[in-house]
Amino acid sequence: MDGNLAAAYKSQSQRARIVTERWGQQNLYCCNCSASRLFQLRNNSKAGDFECTGCGCWYQLKSQRGKIQGCVAGGAYQSMMEAIRNDRTPNFYFLQYEWQTWQVKNLLLVPHFAFPPSAILKRKPLSLTARRAGWIGCNISLQQIPADARIPIIVDGNIVPTAEVRKQFRQVKPLKDVPAAGRGWTLEVLAAIRSLNRAAFSTKDAYALAPGLQALHPANRHVSEKIRQQLQVLRDIGFLVHLSRGEWKLKQPITLDQAVGSEV
Repeated sequence: MDGNLAAAYKSQSQRARIVTERWGQQNLYCCNCSASRLFQLRNNSKAGDFECTGCGCWYQLKSQRGKIQGCVAGGAYQSMMEAIRNDRTPNFYFLQYEWQTWQVKNLLLVPHFAFPPSAILKRKPLSLTARRAGWIGCNISLQQIPADARIPIIVDGNIVPTAEVRKQFRQVKPLKDVPAAGRGWTLEVLAAIRSLNRAAFSTKDAYALAPGLQALHPANRHVSEKIRQQLQVLRDIGFLVHLSRGEWKLKQPITLDQAVGSEV
């Protein structure tokens, strides 16, 4: 990245924003179509930071110095929750950089249809003495997002081929066809099944995941029924294969690189 752009700014957050956004303007591409560049939107645009002029997809770039793992900082909590409910979430690029050298270390894409509400964690309101007193932000729990939808672009400085990135995006895109109102459960059950670390599993194995899903939905008294329903949804959109009565197989294996963001 061009660190010289930071010279005119004193705040480290401003320096990082200017440098990373310029890098994004020059290097980010659309994963949904063949566009090799994204158009940078005006500052503080509600749509996001970038737009693809080819297919209209929105992208937001979140940059940080620390590793992309566990939880990453998001924006306003209420805005993010409303975007998920209304199916208006942008695609997110999560970027890790080394500020001493302004080198990009890791870059992760999470498609806009891959955020379950349970992945959005409310932070405490800012104190009364803060410039934005009372503002409530959020953290995004990457562990609640299926490994299928944590798509690596750059891993430890190594660039993943564009064709492979777009292939992985296409593989998870059927999730977009699940109505937004019920997609959270689909994503959560897929993430839970991935946590088994097995290509094949039984319905009984899936039911054993109920306590974790119950913790996400304490008011729901039909978690096992929801699991059974979501197994069928995942089969219908091509993520699962029904082998025989009570036996299932994940259709797409997950590589080690695709598990990026899962560490705590």
